[in-house]
Amino acid sequence: MTTAIELVGVSKSYGSTKAVHQLDLHIPKGSMCGFLGPNGAGKSTTIRMIMSIIHGDVGEIQVLGTTALAAKDRIGYLPEERGVYRKMKVLKFIEYIANLKGMRGHSLRIKIQEWLERIELPDVQNKKCEELSKGMQQKVQFLAAIIHNPELIILDEPFSGLDPVNAKVIGSVIQELHEEGKSILFSTHVLHQAEQICDRIVMIDRGVKVLDGSLASIQEQFNPRLLKVIPLDAEVSFDSIAGVATTTKNKNGSEVDLRIEEHANPVEVLQRVVAHTPVISAQIARPTLDEIFIEQVARSKGAEAAETVRSELHHA
Repeated sequence: MTTAIELVGVSKSYGSTKAVHQLDLHIPKGSMCGFLGPNGAGKSTTIRMIMSIIHGDVGEIQVLGTTALAAKDRIGYLPEERGVYRKMKVLKFIEYIANLKGMRGHSLRIKIQEWLERIELPDVQNKKCEELSKGMQQKVQFLAAIIHNPELIILDEPFSGLDPVNAKVIGSVIQELHEEGKSILFSTHVLHQAEQICDRIVMIDRGVKVLDGSLASIQEQFNPRLLKVIPLDAEVSFDSIAGVATTTKNKNGSEVDLRIEEHANPVEVLQRVVAHTPVISAQIARPTLDEIFIEQVARSKGAEAAETVRSELHHA
């Protein structure tokens, strides 16, 4: 079996609201897949269907060749809803969750203590969960989701509520688990986080898939239309250069963004820029996932819908 998760024609509605519509997904085993989109796009609904927590109206779902319920001991799941047993001590809580997954014995306690060190939570095993900060509780819940060494790890907004330092810690662990061969699917509305660690991207908007593929292929699909230039002469104009559609000076005053005309060759325009004036630096900028997502929505739904998504992403 080469597929970790497969969805075919899956839809889910709540009354007149289509939360997920005709969704096809194919997540290969061993991949690190970011499931992306703004809040309300249908990510959590899809993950709950994958986990058999709710059932779709139509369509087929397979997880590790069967259902999530049948494969539950081979899956690690961090739900969007955060929650630990607040009165339990940290070690006892993680031990209890591990027991539910069939883990027993003295070696389990040693493993939990090693993992607490790894996620930078030393000396908390005998504290009650309620004594920890929300970020620390979230790291404990993350550890409980992966302590049984699952084949497939599904994380719903794993970075939400974490400060940058703890987000980096969890991100590093996720990357290490992927390098060990785990299949990982995680949802996030913060696209740049996925951009840093994913090899595969699925984007949805209002329940409809708008992008699906490897990160490299998606970036290749959207030709770069932007040059970032720092000219030696801060007052130089680029308006007369063939292929330059618009110029925008960044707030720092030194860097200039040159938007390239639709049919112009970015490399040729870059060569003209360098020939036009001495520069400190000049480069073709790869589009970010935010920009790709906004452009894809604009193509499929128009400029107004794209502006709505832009606002949702920037205020997330």
